[in-house]
Amino acid sequence: MGFHEFSSPYDWSRIASYKRTAKAAFGGMIDLSVGSPVDPVPDSVRKALAVSSNDPNAYGYPVTAGTADLRDAIHEWFAAARNVDLRAIGADAVPTVGSKEGVALMASLLHFGEGDVVVQPKVSYPTYEIGTQLAGAQTLKVDDVADADSWKDVPGVKAVWVNSPCNPTGEVLSAEQMAGIVRAARAIGAVVLSDECYALMQWEDDVAEADADADTLASTPCALRADVCGGSAEGVLVLYSLSKQSNMAGYRTALIAGDRSLIGPMAAYRKQIGQIIPGPVQAAMAAGLRDFDAVKTQHSRYQERLGMLVSALRAYGYCTDMPQGALYVWVKAKSGDCWEDLRQLAEIGIVASPGEFYGAPEYLRFSATASDAAIASAAERLAR
Repeated sequence: MGFHEFSSPYDWSRIASYKRTAKAAFGGMIDLSVGSPVDPVPDSVRKALAVSSNDPNAYGYPVTAGTADLRDAIHEWFAAARNVDLRAIGADAVPTVGSKEGVALMASLLHFGEGDVVVQPKVSYPTYEIGTQLAGAQTLKVDDVADADSWKDVPGVKAVWVNSPCNPTGEVLSAEQMAGIVRAARAIGAVVLSDECYALMQWEDDVAEADADADTLASTPCALRADVCGGSAEGVLVLYSLSKQSNMAGYRTALIAGDRSLIGPMAAYRKQIGQIIPGPVQAAMAAGLRDFDAVKTQHSRYQERLGMLVSALRAYGYCTDMPQGALYVWVKAKSGDCWEDLRQLAEIGIVASPGEFYGAPEYLRFSATASDAAIASAAERLAR
């Protein structure tokens, strides 16, 4: 039957009028709405792209499942950054053309349809619901997916979306919480879909930082970590993206890793519909996964920007703290309505993202994916 219809408030054209107002403000517009990176792509990535531009994987059709080098890089990255040995837990991986298409196609690739239920947080990335709708399945929104009692006895549950660190709230789930989700999902034959695109962007003081000189990275708990998945990838899929860690949003480099019995058929379908990362981009992705120094540099940039943004939003009157993770500051609207706050902010040239997009119209999301100068200017305006 093809894709089913979908409906969503997630429409960026809805903030066009606020952007026009912000552009007319003194000093112009500071856009803190969309989480699109603004910093340079690492030199290692650009070099790899150029060097591979005339490889067989460039002038010939690229490999759907990834080149041997890219697959090695994915395994190395999981071991170093997530403390996960993919082979030891029976996992495989496939690169995706950005993480959004991986999310949007997930329910369809898993053959969900009428009568099937996909659980997701009430406040979350809108594409989870859109992807479920496209497959013709039903969404069940719960306050907290870690509270398995809210979904484990619901008839028809086939999958549970987990997002830690969360877009938009920044919430991070503990290893114990994630393990509980995995156990409950397995007990009813459901798949855990763990969106971990912000895994390397965590900010809590009580989370041990990686040694600055070590070839490792600090990260939040992974659903494929042995103490979370029980040493088996069965029924667990993890999504990750290089868009934020390496400023590669335009490269469309991401991956799905997990249960090889699920990954194999997905890769076969992806091959048939042409969802394949271009050959030179695969080489660039491998370089990005291996360049830990560049990732640490970007981590420091975002940490400083978030700190400045949080302080400025407090000065403006919002009640907020540094997020546990991700790249956004999630605040309750002072007026009680995100659109009214957006109107007031636009008058001083600042544009945020309406919480209605994520299921909470009484909140706003401010993105730290803006330049140092833009964040400093926003802070100055908010403090006036």
